[in-house]
Amino acid sequence: MQNETNIRKATTADIEDIQHIAKKTWHHTYEGIIPRYVQDRFIEQAYSDENMERRVHYSVLLLAEKDGKPVGFANLFSKGKEAMLGALYIDPRAQGKGIGSALLGEGFKELPDVSIIHVEVESENHGGLAFYEAQGFRLSEEYDDELFGHVLKTKKLYLEL
Repeated sequence: MQNETNIRKATTADIEDIQHIAKKTWHHTYEGIIPRYVQDRFIEQAYSDENMERRVHYSVLLLAEKDGKPVGFANLFSKGKEAMLGALYIDPRAQGKGIGSALLGEGFKELPDVSIIHVEVESENHGGLAFYEAQGFRLSEEYDDELFGHVLKTKKLYLEL
């Protein structure tokens, strides 16, 4: 069937595709906001093979495929009744097609005991903020965060399920 989106749990075989999507999306989203060397250092650390193996085994890591090709992923970490959406990245060419909403919905299904989800968004990531607000997330706090010497203006949002 043409134009079908499939969402499934990621496996270690998907790590390279997820790393590629993360890098491409970060560069697209944060160009002019976060220096490229900071982006690359973050991606290298957060999406190392070792960290990705842990994500596959100890968190909810979902992969979205469109016509059999990886186009996005979501990563949620839960603790009791609360969860953190650590990543929701969609290939820039596939954005605006409902893939992010579908990944979020599947993530919620994977965490039936969770009643609140948190996410942190860089305040200049207007597309990300608009997406989360459209999903019903609300602002809980704003603060400065440091990423390898670069100060980020961070907004923490939450969604009650």
